[in-house]
Amino acid sequence: MGMALEKPKLFPQRKTFVWFVSTLLILIMIRLIFIYQSYQAFISKPFYYTNATVITSYEKTKYDKRYTVLKLKSDEGFTFYTTTHRKENFNHKHLRVQLFPNASIGFKDYLGTFYVKSKIKHQEKIPLTKKDRLQAYVNMQHKNSSLASFYNAVFFATPIDTNLRDKIALLGVSHLVALSGFHLGILWGLIYGSLLLLYRPLQQRFFPYRHALLDVGVVSMLLLGFYVWFVGYPPSLLRSYAMVLVGWSVLLLGMELLSFTFLTSVFLLLAVIFPYLLVSLSFWLSVAGVFYIFLLLQYTKTSNKWIITLFYIPIGIFVLMLPIVHTVFPITSSYQLLSPVLSLLFIPFYPMAIFLHLVGMGSLFDEGLMYLFNLPSQGSEHLLSLWLVSVYILLSIGAIWQKKLFYAAFALALIYGITLFI
Repeated sequence: MGMALEKPKLFPQRKTFVWFVSTLLILIMIRLIFIYQSYQAFISKPFYYTNATVITSYEKTKYDKRYTVLKLKSDEGFTFYTTTHRKENFNHKHLRVQLFPNASIGFKDYLGTFYVKSKIKHQEKIPLTKKDRLQAYVNMQHKNSSLASFYNAVFFATPIDTNLRDKIALLGVSHLVALSGFHLGILWGLIYGSLLLLYRPLQQRFFPYRHALLDVGVVSMLLLGFYVWFVGYPPSLLRSYAMVLVGWSVLLLGMELLSFTFLTSVFLLLAVIFPYLLVSLSFWLSVAGVFYIFLLLQYTKTSNKWIITLFYIPIGIFVLMLPIVHTVFPITSSYQLLSPVLSLLFIPFYPMAIFLHLVGMGSLFDEGLMYLFNLPSQGSEHLLSLWLVSVYILLSIGAIWQKKLFYAAFALALIYGITLFI
């Protein structure tokens, strides 16, 4: 029996990859220089007028005084927070705002989301969109507003209820609520698999010469692209869509897919097109998650596929991501140990939840979800120091080439997990 031919690499020569990466890094620097010039012009102005759409609006209290916090997206493309003492409903509003920028707004803030004082000059109601109507349809199916918030978050990338967000963090399943590659992977499997069932009989009868991966893949990518646009381009979902798009293209070309050169290329291409992703925490966590999936697959690829899917990936990613997550999110609870199991259960749950909401039976899992969300009552806080996580990241990068370093990184993550939960 002959040996299977290896798929050609995305970059056959290391020199080609180095030149490609160098070119993208130069392009990123050029993009950042232009954005920095816009930033300097912005903060140097005594005031700045813009039109902006309200993304979220909520009330807060400080020193017994109530005020409204607004998160706005300007027509120019930047996102910012501001506050107002006006007691109005700002949902579904488009505002004319006078901003008062100053040097306290850093360049990193300008790239991401910053706070700026403002005056609302004019407001107008925005007509309800298809997305708004779908959210209202989801809300109608739930008596509990927290559950409606949960489903709208996993379907439409809307902000989740604050109290529920804390409970979800204690369960260690925040990655299941924030739309990411996990959700997009499930949707790709659902869409591609369903279309393939319809395509195969037609292909066999009318066009056996056609390539299913091309035909069904094009339609699947268009539908997923529409979905990413529809929910507003969340950073982690955008990264995931780019990886699926490039990955599908690489498969069509018959090249090696699961490689770190592939991951690096997609990451840098996205940074060129969307520089704001460089300061997006969800984007970096998403990249880290994919990196550790690739690392696990590299050293477990000879194992049984079911063992990889059911044990190595969910448990391995949970362990390997612990030091990364606890560098930025200190909340810790023993219920977070359920995370690998809940991640696996989410795979059939997600398409079922979509179907049930489409037919008006979205409340079917409400009782079980409320029981689950109410399990953790309190947690502790543990943050990993920056120097320790730096050592861990260096070991992880070295593990790309050295299996011993992979075992060392996994052992450190496991020991850290034991100190967290026991």
